[in-house]
Amino acid sequence: MAVSSVPAGPSFDEIRRAPKALLHDHLDGGLRPATILDLAAGIGHELPAATPEGLGEWFVAAADSGSLERYLTTFAHTVAVMQTADALHRVARECALDLARDGVVYAEVRFAPEQHLERGLSLPEVVEAVLDGFRAGSAEAAEQGTPIRVGTLLTAMRHAARSMEIAELSIRYRDAGVVGFDIAGAEAGYPPTRHLDAFEYLQRENSHFTIHAGEAFGLPSIWQALQWCGADRLGHGVRIVDDIGPDNALGRLAAYVRDKRIPLELCPSSNVQTGAAASIREHPIGLLRDLRFRVTVNTDNRLMSGTSMSREMALLVEAFGYGWPELQWFTVNAMKSAFIPFDERLALINDVIKPAYAKLT
Repeated sequence: MAVSSVPAGPSFDEIRRAPKALLHDHLDGGLRPATILDLAAGIGHELPAATPEGLGEWFVAAADSGSLERYLTTFAHTVAVMQTADALHRVARECALDLARDGVVYAEVRFAPEQHLERGLSLPEVVEAVLDGFRAGSAEAAEQGTPIRVGTLLTAMRHAARSMEIAELSIRYRDAGVVGFDIAGAEAGYPPTRHLDAFEYLQRENSHFTIHAGEAFGLPSIWQALQWCGADRLGHGVRIVDDIGPDNALGRLAAYVRDKRIPLELCPSSNVQTGAAASIREHPIGLLRDLRFRVTVNTDNRLMSGTSMSREMALLVEAFGYGWPELQWFTVNAMKSAFIPFDERLALINDVIKPAYAKLT
């Protein structure tokens, strides 16, 4: 008697070779542990572990607290070693290379220039060092046969008062690799409307921006980000499920987000670490995909989550039984939602992403 079997989903190695697009990745959350050790030794910064393996494990364990505020404290060590032009260049170069080796063909990597001024750099010097690093890493990746395009988002810290300055900086460098703006940091007590002048300025400049909203804080954060500030995308936005009722009835805000095709930058592993979701299997990404929200899959902080785009997708394959059609859907969603010109997005979708997935399915 024949025994029926369910076809296995894509393997990790297969997923790693597939083209991927990433919209939500923090530069200071993706350093190589060995790089942190090397840079820390050069400035006398004390670290909680002395080996790359031990340091990597410490970051994941420290971030695994169920609290966004506790999670954010881990960045004290990465930011500390990113205070010189050489260090910023190195970290950005390695970031581009690491993403390319993971099969990422397009990435938007964000960082907060105001956090890298402790050793005398100016804001423009910080931005230029990072952009130069991304260019160098992208060129090396192309030479290695793994081409990647990296766009940069400049982030303002929502508890600080430099958002207008950072917004102006993003416009100054938007023809040099900066593709948008963001605010980040603890949500509770720091609503996006505190930075309304920066968002209004960006709108007048025909620029793009995303806002961290609906991660640790709920629907009011999402509502303000969209209806007061005019965000193009939602950084995380996972708490939009609070506006979905029995029988999947959408509330007014959830319906607006879905119907307007507002992209959700979901970060499954990170959302579990910060308590926004109980587990990958229980992550709202499954429901939101079924309801056809504009869902994208992201890494957030690869170091703190011990993750990569391939790992995030592999976890979703395991938890929800996804196959190549779903992984392509997530990838195309992200590429559609990128902050680069439409024709350039379309070229990556039609010339790179869809042909590769056609061979896989």
